[in-house]
Amino acid sequence: MVEYDAEAKLFHGDVINTRDVITFQGTTVTEIEEAFRESIEDYLAWCKEEGAEPEKTYSGISSSPRFLRLSPELHKEVAINAGKLKMSINGFVEKAVIDEIAAVR
Repeated sequence: MVEYDAEAKLFHGDVINTRDVITFQGTTVTEIEEAFRESIEDYLAWCKEEGAEPEKTYSGISSSPRFLRLSPELHKEVAINAGKLKMSINGFVEKAVIDEIAAVR
């Protein structure tokens, strides 16, 4: 995520959705892009030096075909109920997962 500080006339950013702190800054788009690349390279070098696995951000997209498997019958029920609620199947499943996480807490 990149923000602009008008007072300092500076772009500053940080890599979000990680426990690790990775920041970068610059005064132009070119500088902020280069600073971002350098910060990532520094982070990866640090991980290698420490023998640590680099943390990856979660995009919200799973490329794994085993991420979510439903029986054809359940898939049909999800689609029907999502339609009744005027939701996408993805939105319906996301809401169900959020509700279950809240119930466990």
